[in-house]
Amino acid sequence: MEQNVFETSQLAQLLIRVAGAEKAQQLFAMIEVDPRLLGANDARVSRGLLAQAMNMMLFAQNLAAVPEGARYVAEKLAAGEKVLFDHGALRTVDAPRTGALPHGELAFKRILEPLGFAVANVYPLKKLKMTGRAYCHLDLPEVISQFFVSELHVEQFSMNFQIAAERVVHNSRDPLKPEHLSLLAQLSEHHSLSFDDAATLLPALVGCFDVQHEVPHLVDYETLLAESAEMAWISTEGNRFNHATDRVANVIALADELRAKGYPIKDSVEISGSGAVRQTALRAAMVQRIFLDEKNHPITRTVPGSFYEFISRDKLPNSQALDLRFDASNAQGIFKMTAAAVA
Repeated sequence: MEQNVFETSQLAQLLIRVAGAEKAQQLFAMIEVDPRLLGANDARVSRGLLAQAMNMMLFAQNLAAVPEGARYVAEKLAAGEKVLFDHGALRTVDAPRTGALPHGELAFKRILEPLGFAVANVYPLKKLKMTGRAYCHLDLPEVISQFFVSELHVEQFSMNFQIAAERVVHNSRDPLKPEHLSLLAQLSEHHSLSFDDAATLLPALVGCFDVQHEVPHLVDYETLLAESAEMAWISTEGNRFNHATDRVANVIALADELRAKGYPIKDSVEISGSGAVRQTALRAAMVQRIFLDEKNHPITRTVPGSFYEFISRDKLPNSQALDLRFDASNAQGIFKMTAAAVA
């Protein structure tokens, strides 16, 4: 992107205000940004532009957590290419008590809807005892990356599991303060905010994608892991991006290429029932996390963290529109990237 476009675009100025000039430059160099989001400064920031700024910051946050994803992106940039950010995925817990944090997807519905996202499809993930919801942007659906928000249904597991899950999340914090909720209400009503208000809200939104509960006990982690790798992952990673996804032309060819380079990539490519959506991923980064032992002393274990995904999408039949749907079978296969035992 030409320097003068970067300097004059409202999106760049918002990212500079919140993340700093160096980080903003890095984000623009790394992520493909549609020209429709590169308008000059205006009195107000549209919901779509604010959503794009948030998504770019979240992508970078995921990349910082996944070294092999960072390696892939660095190689892509060196080849003169950028990332086309397709979607980010996160996990939530539908439990009776989640502290100050709204339970399940409601913690993010209150954010995504004011930003212009709406549920496009619901995907039952029965094998995982979860439900997935695809949030697609109403204004620029093919341009602004989607969110795949999964919700784990605690009541469908054993009583021991339910007790352990509640111990983990019952005292969750709400990262949004009353002033942020007020700004979200204004955004919902007017579809835009003043530049200063957008700059106030943006870091709070990014902060929602994090761990909001206290350090878990190791015994609870092990109880959860015995029945759900997904809930065990949530106990250490919370609402962080489970994965960020690069939309590529041919995911099958890319998987072969990355495998030959020694990347820790999934053995197979997940293909939707229609054949139009194809996905694969790098295996989750292994990370060190702190737990509490039976005497409440901190201990460290290595567990699965986040990962990086790739997707190819065809056009809809008899249409120039992109098939933005997901596939429940694909999702359940991809989720296995974080299924690993504690070490």
